[in-house]
Parts: sequence; C-alpha cells; structure tokens
Amino acid sequence: MPPPRRSTEEALAALAEVRGRPVDSSSVEELRRELGNRSSHVVAKAAAAIAALEVEELKPDLVAAFERMMHTPEKTDPGCAAKTAIVSALDRLDHDDPDLFLRGIRHVQMEPVWGRQIDAAAELRAVCAIAIARMGYADALTELADCLADPEPPVRSAAARAVAVHGHPHGLPLLRLRALIPEADPEVLSDCLTALLDLDEDERTLRFVAGFLDAPRPEAQEAAALALGESRAAQAFDLLRSWWEHTTDHQLRGTALLAIAMLRRESALDFLVSLVAEGALTDALQAIAALRIHRVDETLRQRVVQAASKRAEPRLDAAVAEAFPDEG
Repeated sequence: MPPPRRSTEEALAALAEVRGRPVDSSSVEELRRELGNRSSHVVAKAAAAIAALEVEELKPDLVAAFERMMHTPEKTDPGCAAKTAIVSALDRLDHDDPDLFLRGIRHVQMEPVWGRQIDAAAELRAVCAIAIARMGYADALTELADCLADPEPPVRSAAARAVAVHGHPHGLPLLRLRALIPEADPEVLSDCLTALLDLDEDERTLRFVAGFLDAPRPEAQEAAALALGESRAAQAFDLLRSWWEHTTDHQLRGTALLAIAMLRRESALDFLVSLVAEGALTDALQAIAALRIHRVDETLRQRVVQAASKRAEPRLDAAVAEAFPDEG
C-alpha cells in the first residue's frame, strides 16, 4: 500500500528534517519518495538535498525524475527548477553518462510571463554546459560553441566558464571569437576574458585581453581590467599600471587600482601603498579602497596605517579605519 499523500508543506518539512541528520536507510527512502512528488518545487528540494548529502545510490532515481520532468515540461516543471536541481545534483555526484546533460543543454522551454514568452530553461542549459565540461565529454567544445551563441546571456556566460573548466587549448579560439563579437551583456565579455586567462596566460593572450582596456565602452574596459587582476599574472601589473596612468575617468581609475590589488603580488601592493603615502589625495583614497580586499592581512594593514599617518590627512585616516578595522 503506498504511503499517504502529503501536502507540499509536509514534504518540505520532511526534507528539511532529513538534511539535518546523518544519512541512513530511512532518509534515503524519504529522499526517493519526494523525488516522485507531484510538486516540482518538492522535487527540486529533494534533488538539492541529495546533492548536499551526496547520496550516490539515488543517481538512478534522479535520472528517472529528470525523465518525468521532461514529459510536458511546462506542466510538470514550470520554470525548470526541478530539472536544473537534478542536473546540479548529478553533476555533484559525478554522473558519467552525458546523454541527460546533452538533453538539458539543448532544452528550450518557452513559458508565458506578463503577456510575453520567456525561455525558462536558460539556467538548465547553463548548468548542463558546466557539467559536460567537467565530465570531460569528448565533443564538449562543439556543444559549448553552440552555447556561446545562445540567445540568453546567462548561457553564453556559463559556456565561457565551461570552456575554461574543460581546459583544452582548442577552446581558446572560441573564446576569442565570442569576445570579439559585440555583446550587450558585459558579464558575458567578462566571463570570456577571465576564461581566456584561466586557459592561457602567455603574452599573446594577455595582450589580447589588455586590448579591451581601450574599448569604447567602459564596461568592456572594466571587464578586461578585472580579468587581468584575477589572473594574478606577473605581466598584468605593468599593463594595468600603464592603463591607470593614461585613464582620466575617476571610476575606471578606481577599477584599475582594484585590479592591481587583486594581483596579490608584492610589487602591486608596494605600488598601492606608495599611492597612500605619496599620491594625490583622490588616488590615495582609491588605493585604500582597493586594498580593502586584503583587510585580514595584519602586516599590510600596519603598512597602510603608517603610510596614511605620515600625511596628517583626516580623510585618509578615516578611509583606512573603514577599510582596515582594528579587530584588536
């Protein structure tokens, strides 16, 4: 005899209870039961719990739940939350069959919202892009090339990150091409440039990314600067410093100093501290703001405090106190 049907609230409460205790046979059965729930919201929560608890034995049940959610998906899983959670769980559990991920990466689910149609499956495609890259699927770059041209910006961004996750240098031309195509969403360009430097930090790639520091749009310049900073490449310091020296826009100059701080290199930190000690007041304030990302570094805090104190400038002292609060 099947167990009595629960309300959605009862099912969610049961899942919360399962997540709060060690995995045993009863919790596995509870998770399996809720994967079969009629509510896609409950199914999504069950999948998330399986991922968090890393219940390997439920991978077949996740696959079966995904198949069920693909039948009349607009009705069984409006918004694609369940399918997306299932894919995330299978990725977390190192599911090694690409077929499900390939179905997800190609799935489009148009749904009515406020008198128009939107694609509810963008996040699903994005998660599947990362999954097939992580599993080392042989034809992953072909799939990711399609995703780099996806109509939805989050999918294009995820595809760029996935190319870096895949790790093969054959992905470099795809990222360069995507970066050169005019892009309305600055996050897509940012992810492309960051992925390029994740894959390859040779001088040619660094120069390609640095070329966007002179792009017409400030958003592109910021994307390039932050990608260079995130790379922590030694050669990036000179590129960023040169850009800072020739840039007059106040906000972009602050971004340049933040990117220099992100390099986490001694020469970069020395430069920023020197601005605190000797630079124009505006530059000193922006350098302090950039150095805030290192606020747990006590040695650096002391250097910044000392550099600012020599100038007897209350605005600098206040900025240092805010950026480097004394926890002692």
